[in-house]
Amino acid sequence: MSLKLSATVMAALVAVSGFTSATVANAQDRVRWRMHSTYSHALPVAGKTAFEIGETVNTISGGSFDIRVFEPGALVNGAAYYDAVSKGSIDAAYGSPGFNAGKNSAYPFFAAIPFGPGAGEMLAWLRHGGGLEIAQDLYARDNIHMLACGILPPESAGWFKKEIKSLDDLKGIKMRFLGLGAKVMEKFGVSTQLLAPGEVYQALELGTLDAAEQSIPAIDRGLGFYQIAKFNYFPGWHQQSTVQELLINMDSWNALSDAQRTMVNLACDKATIDQFADGEAMEFAIMQQNEEDGVQIKIWPEEFLAAFRDAWEEVIAEETATNPDSKRVWDSLQAYRKNYEVWGDAAYLD
Repeated sequence: MSLKLSATVMAALVAVSGFTSATVANAQDRVRWRMHSTYSHALPVAGKTAFEIGETVNTISGGSFDIRVFEPGALVNGAAYYDAVSKGSIDAAYGSPGFNAGKNSAYPFFAAIPFGPGAGEMLAWLRHGGGLEIAQDLYARDNIHMLACGILPPESAGWFKKEIKSLDDLKGIKMRFLGLGAKVMEKFGVSTQLLAPGEVYQALELGTLDAAEQSIPAIDRGLGFYQIAKFNYFPGWHQQSTVQELLINMDSWNALSDAQRTMVNLACDKATIDQFADGEAMEFAIMQQNEEDGVQIKIWPEEFLAAFRDAWEEVIAEETATNPDSKRVWDSLQAYRKNYEVWGDAAYLD
């Protein structure tokens, strides 16, 4: 996520804007898309991403490609965007593959992996290890083109109303949890629910939830969790990085020119750099604010993490045994990670 990379992307944007005004604007009628965002524009970091994608495409197209981005609920509800994109009710939607677990339990693998790769390794697998090709193949079954379009740094492991002093304290807790990590928590007697970001605060306030994991501290603070749940646990073993997705109706995607598809791809490249950098830059100040507001920052003891890891081994064995798509994704990721160790173990400090 270097400045050099960012400069390269921006140079590409400028180059594209130069030829689009002479080609796209003259060769085609104006393209207008309606795009749903799972995240409110007011939400820090991830909230602005969808809207900036629309602005970037509009700018480099000289106004010939207009993506109008809508707040959650304006077109479809929160995280329930998959079918609308598939059927063409909307052209595109911004969210995370973890929200689509009900469509295919393999999808959450493209969002985050418990005890899995950080942002650099995750992006490397997606772009150069076959991960994105598999994702696009799975989504294409439902007339959807998928782009990895943003990535977040490690998440908090969750917000709890009561301190967790033993693994037994997890039994019976009602907790919002996304993706594969939810299946791990269920091994400890946690009752998990997948709610859209805008629904979590009210559930905590009303007592429908006892705890919640959502995202990085900046996003969680924007959702107000610090006001209700005073125990914030780290590290986020379940999501060391979290990929965001741009889902596009396949007919809408195929109707674009090569130049217009390039605009969308470049907008996602920019979004990925900006989202990761913003997320990394904000967290320490947010955590300090949380402590000033009475939040206790807690670190999971090693025995907890070891138990979570053991449970994850059970979950992945069960998942890959029951869903061939999950096995295909997992085998691809594991093969890539094994090769990546040659570089990762030598290059990075522990």
